[in-house]
Amino acid sequence: MTRPAPEDPRAARTRARLRAALLQECTQRPLAEVGVAALVRRAGVGRATFYVHYDGLEALAVDACADLVREAVEALHAWRGRPDPVHAPPALPAFFAGLAPHAALYRALLAPGGGGPLGHVLHRDLRARSLTERARAGAADAPLVASAVAATFAGVLADWLHGLLDASPEEVADQVWQLLVALHRSR
Repeated sequence: MTRPAPEDPRAARTRARLRAALLQECTQRPLAEVGVAALVRRAGVGRATFYVHYDGLEALAVDACADLVREAVEALHAWRGRPDPVHAPPALPAFFAGLAPHAALYRALLAPGGGGPLGHVLHRDLRARSLTERARAGAADAPLVASAVAATFAGVLADWLHGLLDASPEEVADQVWQLLVALHRSR
């Protein structure tokens, strides 16, 4: 098996600067109002450099929000042994509580119901992790439950961010946790 070539440190630094600049811009205005010119000025890179790394602002925004996806996946799997069927592991309410600083950006990329460019990444990564966990446990229904878990979490997260669910971070964490535990026990 061949390993992928290590990433060029200069390219990694450039992408990090672009991600940071986008997050800063989005604290001042919605993503739809952010322009490439202002973004590259803030990042200290040229416009052509931006396009070497990203197709456009949406691709950069999804990349900048990739940490959200990693945090969600880790928060959902931050338990060992038999899960408490009522209360989410502490990482899950902390995850929901930590969304506030960039909630507007997440809403721009995550449509109600869990769609949108960030929703697709979230669903893909959650499904893959759930599928691995279910297969490791020898569950015959691994693909079905993995899809249901990913869709449920992405949909609840998106609806909560869009204000369609009235719950505190702790409440929504416990509620979605109860749904996910029920899905795992359903088969």
